[in-house]
Amino acid sequence: MNSSHTATQRADLLPVDLDAAPVTNGADPRVRYADIGINLSDPIFRGVHHGKQAHEDDLQHVIKRALEAGVRKMMVTGSDLQESKNAIKLADEYPGLCYATVGVHPCSAKSFEKYPDGPDALLAELKRLAQESRDSGKATAFGEIGLDYDRLQLCDMETQLVYFAKQLDLAVELQMPLFLHSRAAASDFERLLQERLDKLPKRGCVHSFTGTLGEMKAMADMGFDIGINGCSMKTEENMAVVKEVPLERLQIETDGPWCDMRPSHASAQYAKDAPEIPKSVKKEKWSADAMVKGRNEPCTIPRVAYAVAGVKGVSVEEVREQYVPTFDLCMAKLNTHVRTWRTTSIAQTAPLWAMRAV
Repeated sequence: MNSSHTATQRADLLPVDLDAAPVTNGADPRVRYADIGINLSDPIFRGVHHGKQAHEDDLQHVIKRALEAGVRKMMVTGSDLQESKNAIKLADEYPGLCYATVGVHPCSAKSFEKYPDGPDALLAELKRLAQESRDSGKATAFGEIGLDYDRLQLCDMETQLVYFAKQLDLAVELQMPLFLHSRAAASDFERLLQERLDKLPKRGCVHSFTGTLGEMKAMADMGFDIGINGCSMKTEENMAVVKEVPLERLQIETDGPWCDMRPSHASAQYAKDAPEIPKSVKKEKWSADAMVKGRNEPCTIPRVAYAVAGVKGVSVEEVREQYVPTFDLCMAKLNTHVRTWRTTSIAQTAPLWAMRAV
C-alpha cells in the first residue's frame, strides 16, 4: 500500500469538521483541547513495548479516545531525524489534527556525530525537513531541542552543549517557534538562549517544565511559554511553581506515553473533578476500548487542565479561556503559513499551528 493511499485512509477516519465532532466522555461538549506535546510516533502506540510486539497496533484507537475527550489538535514531537520524519508522516495521515516538530532531543545529540555524512550534513537535512514541512503546514515548531543533565548516560554534557547551540543557530535561520527541553541544566540553558535572544523567534515553549520558580520566571521573562503536564505537578514544590505561572504563559500537554498523572502525585487531589478517563488494562489483556497501563494518552489532558486550575485556585474554564486566545507563538514571523480555526465556545480565532486548546 502506498503512503498517499494510507494517508487518505487515515484522513477518512477523522470527522469532516473536527470542531463539530462530538465529545462522548461526559465532558462539556463545547470544550476543545490541544495537546502541545505528545510523542505519538513512539512505537508503543503501535503496540511495540521494549522492542517486542505486545499487542495490536492501536494508534487509531488512541486517536479515537483523544477525539472523544475533546482533543482537536496534537503537536507530535520529533526527537531525532527519523522521529521528526515519523511525526510529519502522522501530520500527513491525520490532517488538521496532528502537527509535527522537527529537531534532535539532547539525549539523542550523539546522532549528529554518528550521521554517515557528518554533523553538518545532519544539520542541513534538519533544515531542509523543517522548511519543507513548515511551508506545507505540517510542522509547527523547531524542536525538541535543549539540554538534559539528568540523563548524561545517554549523551555527555559537551556533546549536548555543542548541538543545542548549533540547533539554536539553525532556529535563527528558520524563525520557527521553539519547542524546548531543559532538565537540571538551567544555567547553560538560559545562557545559550540569552546569547541569541535578539535573533531567535520571540515565542516558543519550554515543555514538561519541572524547574524552580526562578527558572520559570527567567523563561517567561525571555518570552517563552511554560508547558505543564503530570510530571510538572508531582510534588508540593512543583505545584508552588505552577501556581505562579501566568495563565497567558501557560500551556498544557500530556507528553504521552510518559508523564501520566498518578494517585501518588501531589496534584491528584485536583484532578478528581475531571471527566472520567477510559479504563486501563495490562498490555497482556489489551482491548481496543481500553488504555494500556503505564502508557499515557492524549485523552487524559482534561486531567491536566483540572489539576492546573486547582493548583492556581481558578476555574477550569478560566484556564481554558486564557490559554486559547492569547497565544500567537511568533505569528508575525510565520503569518504566511498560518490559518485560523474558530472555537465553538470562544468567539475568537487562534493560529491553527499554535496548538492551543479550545
